[in-house]
Amino acid sequence: MEDHKANSRDEIYSAKVKAGKRTYFFDVKSTRSNDYYLTITESKKRFKDDGFTYEKHKIFLYKEDFRKFMEALNGSIDHIKTLMPDVDFDQFEKEHETDSEIVEISNRNNGSSDSELKWE
Repeated sequence: MEDHKANSRDEIYSAKVKAGKRTYFFDVKSTRSNDYYLTITESKKRFKDDGFTYEKHKIFLYKEDFRKFMEALNGSIDHIKTLMPDVDFDQFEKEHETDSEIVEISNRNNGSSDSELKWE
């Protein structure tokens, strides 16, 4: 029981993004020494004969890698956009505004919630 209490306080912030058959979780957690890191989890529901299971893949991202991660992510997205010049990527933003896919965002420190994920 003690361990469960200790583990429940290490999660500081959580956001869940539903994207089709997948769900992405962005969780800010703390270490025993009050350092913080991000876990990004992809979860996909897999159906089996007797029910279903969840296939999960997890990435741990530490503060010293935030900038490099964001640069690589933004660079990769920009490259995809140059490969697809005829696609209006802004249309997806407009669709998102009317059909919110980001849910259950909470800040465990003050109990507030927000409606957007913010990387910066």
